[in-house]
Amino acid sequence: MTMTSADPIAAKLDQLFAATDTDNDGYVEWADYQRLIDRYLNTYRIDKSDRRAQALTIAYQMFWVELLRHANGQDRLAREEYHRASLAASVDTSRFNMVEGLTHAIFDVIDSDGDNTISKPEFHQYLKVWDVNDPAALEVFQQLDTDGDGAVSRLEFVRAVREFYYSPDLDAPGSLFFGRIGR
Repeated sequence: MTMTSADPIAAKLDQLFAATDTDNDGYVEWADYQRLIDRYLNTYRIDKSDRRAQALTIAYQMFWVELLRHANGQDRLAREEYHRASLAASVDTSRFNMVEGLTHAIFDVIDSDGDNTISKPEFHQYLKVWDVNDPAALEVFQQLDTDGDGAVSRLEFVRAVREFYYSPDLDAPGSLFFGRIGR
């Protein structure tokens, strides 16, 4: 996917928008997040009554409410609105720290064996949830594993998500979640 934005964070948000717009209608709305939640639960074979499913759903609901709050209450967001709302919500932690809260809920789902790390097979399942097939994204696992122990710890995963939202470095591991951004 080639990005035209000169702003590296905006380019990453373009990728996130495209992946989140699950029905490809040019807008992100709650139904898109519900489809993502359902993908997580189906991919990891988690029942909706499981505490991880409930935590994931609540975290996405809180995230969505924060996006809407920063988008003047609209109920669906076009790409530019999504950018503005995501940037604002990522730095405004007064009500919900989306970068931390949602990330921990996602980690708990990905860590399907409960060992507090993400293995390579678990990470590949995560990429399937998001329909990511870019070879750079498939190879990012080794970069996320900064201590080289063969697994991605919770700390490594959270740090990578922070990089996605805050780092202008397009080669940082967190910048590669959806594949390499074309330059």
